[in-house]
Amino acid sequence: MMKEIFGAFPFIAANFGMLMEKTSEHLIISLVPLLAAIVIGVPIGIWLGHIHKGEFLAVSITNIGRALPSLALIAILIGFVGIGMLNAMIALFLLAFPPILSYAFQAVNSADRDLTRAARGMGMTPLQVLNKVELPLGLPMIISGIRTAAVLTVSSATIATIAGSGGLGDVILNQVAYGIEGVLAGAVWVAILAILVDQIFALLLRVAAPTGVKQLRATTV
Repeated sequence: MMKEIFGAFPFIAANFGMLMEKTSEHLIISLVPLLAAIVIGVPIGIWLGHIHKGEFLAVSITNIGRALPSLALIAILIGFVGIGMLNAMIALFLLAFPPILSYAFQAVNSADRDLTRAARGMGMTPLQVLNKVELPLGLPMIISGIRTAAVLTVSSATIATIAGSGGLGDVILNQVAYGIEGVLAGAVWVAILAILVDQIFALLLRVAAPTGVKQLRATTV
Protein backbone atom coordinates (compact mmCIF):
# COMPACT_ATOMS: atom_id res chain seq x y z
CA MET A 1 0.00 0.00 0.00
CA MET A 2 2.87 2.38 0.80
CA LYS A 3 4.12 1.89 -2.76
CA GLU A 4 0.79 3.10 -4.16
CA ILE A 5 0.72 6.07 -1.77
CA PHE A 6 4.19 7.20 -2.81
CA GLY A 7 3.22 6.54 -6.42
CA ALA A 8 0.51 9.18 -6.15
CA PHE A 9 3.07 12.01 -6.20
CA PRO A 10 4.75 11.01 -9.50
CA PHE A 11 1.22 10.69 -10.92
CA ILE A 12 0.48 14.28 -9.85
CA ALA A 13 3.70 15.51 -11.46
CA ALA A 14 3.04 13.60 -14.70
CA ASN A 15 -0.63 14.62 -14.94
CA PHE A 16 -0.52 18.14 -13.47
CA GLY A 17 -2.27 19.74 -16.46
CA MET A 18 -5.10 17.22 -16.40
CA LEU A 19 -5.53 17.66 -12.64
CA MET A 20 -5.69 21.44 -13.02
CA GLU A 21 -8.38 21.06 -15.69
CA LYS A 22 -10.36 18.74 -13.43
CA THR A 23 -9.85 21.18 -10.56
CA SER A 24 -11.46 24.01 -12.55
CA GLU A 25 -14.46 21.77 -13.25
CA HIS A 26 -14.53 20.76 -9.57
CA LEU A 27 -14.54 24.38 -8.40
CA ILE A 28 -17.35 25.33 -10.77
CA ILE A 29 -19.44 22.37 -9.58
CA SER A 30 -18.69 23.34 -5.96
CA LEU A 31 -18.83 27.13 -5.94
CA VAL A 32 -22.00 27.70 -7.99
CA PRO A 33 -24.27 25.82 -5.53
CA LEU A 34 -22.30 27.32 -2.61
CA LEU A 35 -22.93 30.86 -3.87
CA ALA A 36 -26.61 30.04 -4.44
CA ALA A 37 -26.85 28.71 -0.88
CA ILE A 38 -25.20 31.90 0.44
CA VAL A 39 -27.49 34.20 -1.56
CA ILE A 40 -30.61 32.39 -0.34
CA GLY A 41 -29.61 31.06 3.08
CA VAL A 42 -27.86 34.06 4.63
CA PRO A 43 -30.71 36.60 4.16
CA ILE A 44 -33.33 34.10 5.37
CA GLY A 45 -31.24 33.16 8.40
CA ILE A 46 -30.52 36.80 9.25
CA TRP A 47 -34.19 37.76 8.93
CA LEU A 48 -35.40 34.84 11.08
CA GLY A 49 -32.72 35.59 13.67
CA HIS A 50 -33.60 39.26 13.72
CA ILE A 51 -37.26 38.61 14.44
CA HIS A 52 -36.29 35.75 16.82
CA LYS A 53 -38.60 33.31 15.10
CA GLY A 54 -38.11 30.20 13.02
CA GLU A 55 -35.63 28.34 15.25
CA PHE A 56 -37.58 25.12 14.70
CA LEU A 57 -37.40 25.66 10.93
CA ALA A 58 -33.64 26.35 10.98
CA VAL A 59 -32.89 23.35 13.21
CA SER A 60 -35.17 21.04 11.21
CA ILE A 61 -33.62 21.98 7.88
CA THR A 62 -30.14 21.49 9.35
CA ASN A 63 -31.03 18.05 10.72
CA ILE A 64 -32.63 16.98 7.44
CA GLY A 65 -29.55 18.19 5.53
CA ARG A 66 -27.29 16.13 7.78
CA ALA A 67 -29.48 13.05 7.46
CA LEU A 68 -29.69 12.99 3.65
CA PRO A 69 -26.59 11.47 1.99
CA SER A 70 -25.44 13.32 -1.12
CA LEU A 71 -25.37 10.10 -3.11
CA ALA A 72 -29.02 9.46 -2.27
CA LEU A 73 -29.90 13.02 -3.32
CA ILE A 74 -28.27 12.49 -6.71
CA ALA A 75 -30.13 9.21 -7.17
CA ILE A 76 -33.45 10.86 -6.27
CA LEU A 77 -32.81 13.87 -8.51
CA ILE A 78 -32.08 11.66 -11.53
CA GLY A 79 -35.83 11.02 -11.68
CA PHE A 80 -36.53 14.77 -11.84
CA VAL A 81 -33.67 16.45 -13.71
CA GLY A 82 -31.82 13.49 -15.22
CA ILE A 83 -28.05 13.01 -15.27
CA GLY A 84 -25.80 16.03 -15.62
CA MET A 85 -24.26 19.03 -13.90
CA LEU A 86 -27.65 20.41 -12.79
CA ASN A 87 -28.27 17.25 -10.81
CA ALA A 88 -24.94 17.51 -8.97
CA MET A 89 -25.35 21.24 -8.31
CA ILE A 90 -28.82 20.80 -6.80
CA ALA A 91 -27.52 18.01 -4.56
CA LEU A 92 -24.56 20.14 -3.43
CA PHE A 93 -26.84 23.15 -2.88
CA LEU A 94 -29.01 21.04 -0.58
CA LEU A 95 -25.82 20.00 1.22
CA ALA A 96 -24.50 23.57 1.64
CA PHE A 97 -27.77 25.32 2.49
CA PRO A 98 -28.50 23.90 5.99
CA PRO A 99 -25.28 24.99 7.77
CA ILE A 100 -25.39 28.43 6.12
CA LEU A 101 -29.01 28.98 7.20
CA SER A 102 -28.40 27.63 10.70
CA TYR A 103 -25.25 29.66 11.40
CA ALA A 104 -26.80 32.87 10.01
CA PHE A 105 -29.85 32.39 12.19
CA GLN A 106 -27.82 31.69 15.33
CA ALA A 107 -25.45 34.58 14.60
CA VAL A 108 -28.24 37.16 14.74
CA ASN A 109 -30.59 35.40 17.14
CA SER A 110 -27.86 35.08 19.78
CA ALA A 111 -26.89 38.77 19.74
CA ASP A 112 -26.82 40.25 23.25
CA ARG A 113 -30.41 41.32 23.98
CA ASP A 114 -29.19 44.06 26.35
CA LEU A 115 -27.26 45.64 23.49
CA THR A 116 -30.20 45.49 21.10
CA ARG A 117 -32.55 46.93 23.72
CA ALA A 118 -30.06 49.72 24.41
CA ALA A 119 -29.83 50.44 20.68
CA ARG A 120 -33.60 50.69 20.42
CA GLY A 121 -33.64 52.91 23.50
CA MET A 122 -31.26 55.28 21.70
CA GLY A 123 -33.83 55.65 18.94
CA MET A 124 -32.48 53.18 16.38
CA THR A 125 -34.94 51.62 13.98
CA PRO A 126 -35.09 47.80 13.71
CA LEU A 127 -33.10 47.99 10.47
CA GLN A 128 -30.43 50.14 12.12
CA VAL A 129 -30.22 47.70 15.03
CA LEU A 130 -29.68 44.89 12.54
CA ASN A 131 -27.05 46.74 10.51
CA LYS A 132 -25.16 48.42 13.36
CA VAL A 133 -25.42 45.91 16.21
CA GLU A 134 -26.58 42.42 15.26
CA LEU A 135 -24.73 41.96 11.96
CA PRO A 136 -21.31 43.25 13.14
CA LEU A 137 -21.52 40.93 16.16
CA GLY A 138 -22.81 37.98 14.14
CA LEU A 139 -20.59 38.31 11.04
CA PRO A 140 -17.87 35.93 12.32
CA MET A 141 -20.44 33.20 12.95
CA ILE A 142 -22.04 33.78 9.53
CA ILE A 143 -18.62 33.36 7.90
CA SER A 144 -18.06 30.22 10.00
CA GLY A 145 -21.24 28.74 8.54
CA ILE A 146 -20.13 29.57 5.01
CA ARG A 147 -16.70 28.11 5.80
CA THR A 148 -18.27 24.85 7.00
CA ALA A 149 -20.49 24.66 3.92
CA ALA A 150 -17.60 25.48 1.56
CA VAL A 151 -15.35 22.70 2.89
CA LEU A 152 -18.26 20.25 2.89
CA THR A 153 -19.20 21.16 -0.69
CA VAL A 154 -15.67 21.02 -2.10
CA SER A 155 -14.91 17.70 -0.43
CA SER A 156 -18.27 16.20 -1.49
CA ALA A 157 -18.20 17.39 -5.11
CA THR A 158 -16.39 14.21 -6.13
CA ILE A 159 -19.81 12.54 -6.25
CA ALA A 160 -20.66 14.77 -9.22
CA THR A 161 -18.98 12.15 -11.42
CA ILE A 162 -21.85 9.79 -10.69
CA ALA A 163 -24.17 12.34 -12.27
CA GLY A 164 -21.81 12.71 -15.24
CA SER A 165 -20.63 16.20 -14.27
CA GLY A 166 -16.85 15.78 -14.27
CA GLY A 167 -14.48 17.21 -11.70
CA LEU A 168 -11.83 15.44 -9.65
CA GLY A 169 -14.27 12.61 -9.01
CA ASP A 170 -13.52 11.48 -12.57
CA VAL A 171 -10.04 10.55 -11.36
CA ILE A 172 -10.94 9.23 -7.91
CA LEU A 173 -13.75 6.98 -9.13
CA ASN A 174 -12.00 5.66 -12.23
CA GLN A 175 -9.36 3.23 -11.03
CA VAL A 176 -9.53 1.29 -14.32
CA ALA A 177 -8.26 4.30 -16.28
CA TYR A 178 -5.92 5.90 -13.73
CA GLY A 179 -4.88 3.04 -11.47
CA ILE A 180 -4.73 3.07 -7.70
CA GLU A 181 -2.00 5.75 -7.86
CA GLY A 182 -4.36 8.03 -9.75
CA VAL A 183 -7.19 7.38 -7.27
CA LEU A 184 -4.92 8.25 -4.34
CA ALA A 185 -3.52 11.27 -6.18
CA GLY A 186 -7.04 12.58 -6.80
CA ALA A 187 -7.95 12.04 -3.15
CA VAL A 188 -4.82 13.91 -2.01
CA TRP A 189 -5.60 16.72 -4.47
CA VAL A 190 -9.17 17.11 -3.16
CA ALA A 191 -7.91 17.11 0.43
CA ILE A 192 -5.41 19.87 -0.37
CA LEU A 193 -8.12 21.85 -2.17
CA ALA A 194 -10.47 21.55 0.81
CA ILE A 195 -7.71 22.68 3.18
CA LEU A 196 -6.96 25.71 0.98
CA VAL A 197 -10.64 26.68 0.91
CA ASP A 198 -10.82 26.26 4.68
CA GLN A 199 -7.78 28.51 5.21
CA ILE A 200 -9.18 31.20 2.91
CA PHE A 201 -12.32 31.39 5.02
CA ALA A 202 -10.25 31.21 8.21
CA LEU A 203 -8.46 34.35 7.00
CA LEU A 204 -11.80 36.04 6.28
CA LEU A 205 -12.95 35.04 9.75
CA ARG A 206 -9.95 36.71 11.36
CA VAL A 207 -10.54 39.86 9.30
CA ALA A 208 -14.26 39.93 10.18
CA ALA A 209 -13.74 39.47 13.93
CA PRO A 210 -14.88 42.50 15.97
CA THR A 211 -12.11 44.83 17.14
CA GLY A 212 -12.62 43.84 20.78
CA VAL A 213 -12.09 40.16 19.96
CA LYS A 214 -8.91 40.96 18.01
CA GLN A 215 -7.57 42.99 20.93
CA LEU A 216 -8.37 40.16 23.34
CA ARG A 217 -6.51 37.69 21.12
CA ALA A 218 -3.53 40.03 20.91
CA THR A 219 -3.31 40.38 24.71
CA THR A 220 -3.50 36.61 25.27
CA VAL A 221 -0.73 35.74 22.76
